[in-house]
Amino acid sequence: MKLEPPVEVTREEMTFHVSEIEPFLQAPPMDLKPWPTAMITLKDGRDMLIRGVKDEEIPPMLEYVRKVMDVQHDFYDIVGARVYAELLGAYRKRLKDPYVLVGLIDGVLGGMANGRMFNEEINISHHTMTFQRGGRIGAVMYYCKAYYAFEVLGCEEFWSTYESYNGWRLGFQQCQPSYPWPENQHELGGARIYYVTRKHWDQMVKDYTRQMVGADLVFDNIPDELIKANETMIVPEDIVV
Repeated sequence: MKLEPPVEVTREEMTFHVSEIEPFLQAPPMDLKPWPTAMITLKDGRDMLIRGVKDEEIPPMLEYVRKVMDVQHDFYDIVGARVYAELLGAYRKRLKDPYVLVGLIDGVLGGMANGRMFNEEINISHHTMTFQRGGRIGAVMYYCKAYYAFEVLGCEEFWSTYESYNGWRLGFQQCQPSYPWPENQHELGGARIYYVTRKHWDQMVKDYTRQMVGADLVFDNIPDELIKANETMIVPEDIVV
């Protein structure tokens, strides 16, 4: 859009360096506490380390998710497309206050959970994805995401929505209510917002999810060999769907 200036100007053209434009396109980040690295013993006996993703680990994850987009059953195609956009948005810094948690087993990517902060009180859940079978890895990663929201960041609400029946079942098991729709819409396609409040988390969801996972998260005294074994991420070649 152009408008003629209402006054005489001495300089009709101005140039901007892209570094001057970037602050307008990249939202100033909130001062968020990082996810504290944790470990958990899965139901099948394997130890999984859960930590924040490194920027350089996102491109190989994108290559995996690209394959998921071609799966034509159980809504994997749309889940893959949205996860791809979310990971790329975090990588290119075009997503407001995102987080990506990864679960690693002997260095191999086992699961991922991601979301972002709407504000200081509301955490928006995006997706949980598993890369290996067994051990209830998906439930563990979902638990970690909710734990991060309430126990680390101090949020008051955790907003989810679901594209697939398997995802919806997880929310149903936690008795997640939903806000009136269409007055309230989740950013993933304008779907219903299924939410957990801090009170609901403290009274029921935290213990229920922990029981479903079958073990507690361990944050202290994690063996050095476990941390070292999971410093470098290996993304599986074959997709698990």
